[in-house]
Amino acid sequence: MKRICLFCAVLVFAFLPLLMAGSESKTGASHLTAAQIVDKNVAARGGLAAWRSVTTLEMKGKMDAGGNERTVVAAPGTKQGFKIVDSQRTEPVQLPFVMDLQRGRKVRLEIEFKGQTAIQVYNGTEGWKLRPFLNRHQVENFTPEELKAASAQSDLDGLLIDYAAKGSQVALEGLDQVEGRDAYKLKVTEKSGHERRVWVDAGTFLEVKIEGTPRRLDGKDHPVASYLRNYKSVNGLVMPYLIETAVDGVTNKERIQIESIVSNPKLDDSRFAMPR
Repeated sequence: MKRICLFCAVLVFAFLPLLMAGSESKTGASHLTAAQIVDKNVAARGGLAAWRSVTTLEMKGKMDAGGNERTVVAAPGTKQGFKIVDSQRTEPVQLPFVMDLQRGRKVRLEIEFKGQTAIQVYNGTEGWKLRPFLNRHQVENFTPEELKAASAQSDLDGLLIDYAAKGSQVALEGLDQVEGRDAYKLKVTEKSGHERRVWVDAGTFLEVKIEGTPRRLDGKDHPVASYLRNYKSVNGLVMPYLIETAVDGVTNKERIQIESIVSNPKLDDSRFAMPR
């Protein structure tokens, strides 16, 4: 199944940081510690105080759905996508979406297709979905596997912001090349013991690549990575407006094109509540 690991869960973050590109020499950069790299990343993304003041985010844009019978990318942390059928199209299509994020790893994703709205919600403990694309018009609970994946996703400010306060540890695993540029490879071990790799550009100190949950295809696990691009400033917070996810062995990449981001919108708790 296709999905995009948003981090939602996801959410890292280009104008001010781009001015920093090249300010570190390769020699000096290679001697930075993991903690120093994270500090520079936090500064490039707008600063710790600014991110601590954020409790909610709302994103709008378009995401890939493919052509003919394809699986629409799923909400961050879930493996079950929305299948659509459109025999008149063979080229990729992009579907409008709205994603609401709230601290506590709460995510609500709404996707529109031919007058129908599919919904996926995780409220920090429970998850549910509505999939009219599959002619399923009743609310369904997340499977145990989907709940496990959702609970492993990062909070709205990502893996590196305030990592120590979240009980995570960060270790430097070396200097890699990501799309022709030097990038620090960091291993983030969360309080739960779950591990993720994050690549931070050695010039801008923004995240450029994030390790995703391996995807099961043809009986084998395939590595997954999301690439973060087109950073912009939103009220002092720096975030990517384009996320491309690549699955090893799969030709096409999945794209989320973000068109607008609002920080601290007022979100009613009912938007994340499990229907009873």
